[in-house]
Amino acid sequence: MARSAVTVEEPVRRRLLAEATRLFAERGFESTSVQEIVAAAGVTKGAMYHYFGSKDDLLHEIYGRVLRLQMERLTRFADAEGPVAERLHATAMDVVVTTVENLDDSKIFFRSMHQLAPETYKTVRAERRRYHERFRDLVMEGQRAGVFREDIPAEMVVDFFFGSVHHLGTWYSPDGPLSGQEVGRHFADLLLSSLTPGR
Repeated sequence: MARSAVTVEEPVRRRLLAEATRLFAERGFESTSVQEIVAAAGVTKGAMYHYFGSKDDLLHEIYGRVLRLQMERLTRFADAEGPVAERLHATAMDVVVTTVENLDDSKIFFRSMHQLAPETYKTVRAERRRYHERFRDLVMEGQRAGVFREDIPAEMVVDFFFGSVHHLGTWYSPDGPLSGQEVGRHFADLLLSSLTPGR
């Protein structure tokens, strides 16, 4: 019975997230009502509140699923064998690629996160900080090993890099001349070049 329940419930949750993402993109978070979301998803408000406590929770989850994917992949790259420069390059490239692959989710979130309730906003910032700290640890590992230059604080490296990543939604287009893989490689190359001693 439990297996059957999961099979029935998960498509409803996915529909709610898909329709919320579409409506937030078209109308904005603030201008979209819960009623519009449930009507578009073809479910009741009760069904929505079974999965999400509020519209804030929907917005949180739209970004949260991308962040969880990126954190899982970052951990895998960071904990792998091999030179730290290769692991950082792979990580930097991957975060660009996964952001581009989920561009609508990221654009909606960064455009609307200031409208989250204070407690939800605080939770989201803590989740992002954990990701950035794990990325920073890779930079620091390379600095301790003498592979990366030490005159640039690792925190500044992280802020500079992710400032560029979060800006992707304002200019990147899947129909443009560069694929997500190509943009990711360029970003990662620029990051590693900036960290090379003697530059």
